[in-house]
Amino acid sequence: MRIFSGIQPTGRKHLGNYMGAIVPYVQGQERGEGIYCLVDLHATTVPYDPAKLRSDVYDLQAVLMAAGLDPERCVLFRQSDVIEHAELQWLLNSVTGYGELSRMTQFKDKSDQHDFISAGIFNYPILMAADILLYNTDEVPVGDDQRQHVELARDVGQRFNSRFGETFVIAKGVYPEVGARVMDLQMPEKKMSTTGGSPAGTVYVTDEPDAIIKKFKSAVTDSGREIRHSTDRDKAGIRNLLEILAVARGTPIAELEREFEGAGYGDFKLAVGEAVVEYLAPVREGYDALRADEPGLERTLALGAEKARAIARETMVGVRAAMGVGPTGRA
Repeated sequence: MRIFSGIQPTGRKHLGNYMGAIVPYVQGQERGEGIYCLVDLHATTVPYDPAKLRSDVYDLQAVLMAAGLDPERCVLFRQSDVIEHAELQWLLNSVTGYGELSRMTQFKDKSDQHDFISAGIFNYPILMAADILLYNTDEVPVGDDQRQHVELARDVGQRFNSRFGETFVIAKGVYPEVGARVMDLQMPEKKMSTTGGSPAGTVYVTDEPDAIIKKFKSAVTDSGREIRHSTDRDKAGIRNLLEILAVARGTPIAELEREFEGAGYGDFKLAVGEAVVEYLAPVREGYDALRADEPGLERTLALGAEKARAIARETMVGVRAAMGVGPTGRA
C-alpha cells in the first residue's frame, strides 16, 4: 500500500488542514508506505514572496513533524527537489483536455481572486496529477475540497494507460467521513481558510490555548437552543461545532447530541474549544524546537528527496519508454 499526498507551504495551517489532511498523513504511516510532499512548485502559481515561501516550507515541515510524521517511517520531501514532478507534468499535458481544466472549481475561484491569471493556475491540476501518478500511488488522503483534483488525476492516468499502455497505478482518494470540511467559526457557510476566512473564525494549529478558547466562545451559532446535527441552513454553526468536536474527541456525533441535550450554547462552545486545545497540544508543544533548527529541517528534506527521487526516476523510465521520448533506458 503506497499512500501519497501533497500540501502547500502557504500561510499558517489551520484546524481544517489538520483534521482533513495532516492527521490522515500521520495515520498513513501505520497502514503502508507514506510519501508526503511539500508542494512549493504549486505555490508559485500565484504572486508570492520567494523568501517567505522558503520560510513557509520550514514552518509546514515543523508542523507535520510535530504532528507525528516521522522521516524514518515515511518519505517527507520538498517537491522542487525532485525535478521529475515538472517533467511528468509536461508529458501529461498531452492527455489532459482543455475543457477539463476549464471546469476546475479551484481555477475559477482563484481567477476571481487575482488580476493576473498565470498559466500555472490553469495547469495546476496537471501538476497535481503528476505528483500522484509519479509514485504509482494507491491512496491519496486529502480534504474534501480536493476531490475534483483527485478525480482528474485518475482520469488522466487512465487515459495515459489507454493510449500508451499500462504504466500508472490509478489511485483512489480517501476523504475523512467527519471533519472533511471544517467551516469558518464566524461564517459557517464558508470553509475555514487562511486567505479567505475571518481572523476570529480561523483556528490555527499553533494558536495559544487562550486564543483558541476565545475563538470558539465567539463562534456563530443560531437563535435556537438545540444542539443537533442538522442540514438546516440556520444550524450550520452548530453542525460545524459538532463535527469538530466529534473529530477532536473521537466520539460519534449521535453520542455528543445526547451528551449536550439541554445544555446551553455557551457551555457547548466552551467544551468544543477545550477539546480542540487538547487535540492540538502535541503540535503546539513540539513545533518551536523543530522550527528553530533550520539546518536539521533541511537535512531531513534532503534525505526525503533522495528516497523520493529513486522512485520517481524508475517511474519516468517507463513513462519515457511508453511515450517514445528520450534515449532508450535513460534513468
